[in-house]
Order: sequence, then C-alpha cells, then structure tokens
Amino acid sequence: MAELIRPSTVLPAERSAITFLTSDGLKLIGEIARPIQDEQGIGLLCLHPLPTHGGMMDSHIYKKAANRLPELAGINVIRFNTRGTKSDQGISEGQFEEGIAEKEDVVAAINYSFDQLGMKKLWVSGWSFGSDLALKYARDKRVMGLILLSPPLRFSTDDDLAFWGEDGRGVTALIPEFDDYLKPDQAKQRFAPIPQVELIAVKDGKHLWVGEPLVHRVLSEIVKVIAPKRLPLPLEI
Repeated sequence: MAELIRPSTVLPAERSAITFLTSDGLKLIGEIARPIQDEQGIGLLCLHPLPTHGGMMDSHIYKKAANRLPELAGINVIRFNTRGTKSDQGISEGQFEEGIAEKEDVVAAINYSFDQLGMKKLWVSGWSFGSDLALKYARDKRVMGLILLSPPLRFSTDDDLAFWGEDGRGVTALIPEFDDYLKPDQAKQRFAPIPQVELIAVKDGKHLWVGEPLVHRVLSEIVKVIAPKRLPLPLEI
C-alpha cells in the first residue's frame, strides 16, 4: 500500500560523509547522497542559508533533497557546511566571513565535486545567503547553471549579475510571493542584468519554504532543470 511522502521520509541512496580542504587550509565537512547504481554522474551542489541565522547543510529543503532526489530523480545531492558552520554531522573549520572568504569554500566544493566525487554534470543551488555565494563564486566553466531559492541579492553586486548575463548559462530563481527580502516584482527589476534568467514566482511561498506542498514544488523545479524526464515527482511511495 502506498504511503504519503512526509517530511521524515528517507528514500534509498548511498550516503557518505565527505571532507575537503580550501585553498586557505580549512577542512570543510559535508555529505553526498548518491543514487543506487549511479551511472550518469549528475550532481546538485547545495549552498545553504546564512549560518548566523541557523543556516547549515541540514537546512530542510536541502536535507529533503538529499533524502529524496537520488531515488526519485537520479541526482547526486552534495551538501556541506561553509566555514565555521555546524550541523549534526560536525563543524567546518574557520569562522563566518561575511560572504567574502566563503569564495574559497565554493571553489573547493566545486573542484571536489568534479575531481573527487566524479560528477560529470553539476548544477549549483543556493538558498538565501547561499544564492549570493552561487552568483558571486560558482563561475567555474564546468558548472551547468544555477538554481536559486529565495535570493535576497544582499551580497551580490551588479557586476556579479552582469557576469551571468554575459556568460549565458542558465539561471533559475524561485521567488516566494511573500518573501521577506525580494518579492517577485522586485526580482524582475533586480535580475534585469541576466536576460536569460527564469524567474518563477511561487504563489503563497515564503522565504523558508515551510510545508510539504512548498517542498514538493521546490524539489520539482530543481528536477525540472536537471532531470526533467523524471517529472512529475510522486507524492506517494
């Protein structure tokens, strides 16, 4: 008998702890959740929300992505704690650096995803603060594109946005109707330097995406970009 997918649902995957070093010598901790018998090497690198406000690799959208998407969509989900950030898995070395030195964290995570984890295609997703890190630092030419959740554009500059506009790679941004920082109408103006951006206004959405209907919507939009043939995502298993 089928059961509803719930917040606590954990589907089959090969889950392994990971550690890697930044160019300035810090050890960061994380986890990869791989599809069982993965052959495609399709990856999603997750950049978590602001650690000074509770953001970490286990922030619920990314935790649920790791719990579900390897099985439902064939996606390797890679999560890690930026410098100084703590979760149940442990704490990454260093301290919060206001989105500046975190450049080294993002660069190291991308390199590790390709060089050690063997990803063949990699998308970078950032949520809130993580979306600023993605826009600023996920410029590696091997990255397929960006998927941004509740982007506040707090740390990103006009030059950062202009880079992606000139670069031409895909940028998808999910904008909650009732976001605390950047609502859909504002997003149209702020993202104007990226003509190819796909802005998705999510009705009834809020910054933290609380509630299973919003979780399902966010995960579906991620899969739409990375593995559209795996849609629709089931509501039951």
